Amino acid sequence: MDRRRVVAGSSLVAATLFWAGNYVLGAVAVGQMDPLSLVVLRWALALVPLVVIAQLTEKPDWREVVRHWPWLVTLSLTGLAGYNLLLYAALEHTSPFNASLINAFAPALILLAAAVFLRQRLTLWGVAGVLVALVGVLVVLTDGALADLASLDLGAGDLLMLGAIGVWTAYTIIGRRAPALPPIASTAAQAAVTLVATTPFAVAGGLDLPRDAGGAWSLVFIALFPSVLSYLLWNRALTVFEAGRAGVYLNLITVFTALATVLMGQPLHLAQVLGGVLVLAGVALTGRRPPAPALADTVGAGGAPQARGA
Repeated sequence: MDRRRVVAGSSLVAATLFWAGNYVLGAVAVGQMDPLSLVVLRWALALVPLVVIAQLTEKPDWREVVRHWPWLVTLSLTGLAGYNLLLYAALEHTSPFNASLINAFAPALILLAAAVFLRQRLTLWGVAGVLVALVGVLVVLTDGALADLASLDLGAGDLLMLGAIGVWTAYTIIGRRAPALPPIASTAAQAAVTLVATTPFAVAGGLDLPRDAGGAWSLVFIALFPSVLSYLLWNRALTVFEAGRAGVYLNLITVFTALATVLMGQPLHLAQVLGGVLVLAGVALTGRRPPAPALADTVGAGGAPQARGA
């Protein structure tokens, strides 16, 4: 087996493990600070390590990076700021596992968006996978009572997570169209833009700080692992894997979050398990490749921004 692909696959697994930690410890952090303060403190702590790592490994031409500021601003407001603000706001109203289950629908949504905006082919397997994954999300949202779908009253956490995956889809599609930039330098620049855009609002509203050691350690973990290492590992792996293939790994976020939920002694309900299985099965279907060589470029299960754009 190609060693580069093994390393890239391992990097994607580690990235999703740390992102799962963002759900679990994000729920702890938002118990002590508001979502906007958490976003600001997260990227304030992550910015310097990102710049240092970029300088040591990529030696970027920072003037060239800054020259693409319209792309960086758009990516920052959708991915680093928008997605995380909606995620942390959702975690104030729903469990990390429920949030991760809804998030697991993102690859299927990205598949549809890629077909519409990037003109990438949508196969029958892809359509079937999207439908199965959608049923899984509805099982979670209705707590297994699909018959009550017509009178479904979504909670604030569910609506916020649906908004979050919509924003992440936009981040992904924009990232695919963005000019080629060194991935770590691009992430560092996006973090800087995010701070410029969000800090004035956080300060004006009263910046929240962690109130105890648990909140402080949660913030440190979120700032270093999901913010620095996950983006580093993910973007590096995308130099080997195409976005559609890498997108399948996003489902591990739900798996790892479920494991953390069980280890923390929290119960998993049957509807959550069944819905999760359907979502993961649906996204697995979207990742199936047709045998015909002419369709070899069909997008699989969506994905995340290409290294060049994120």
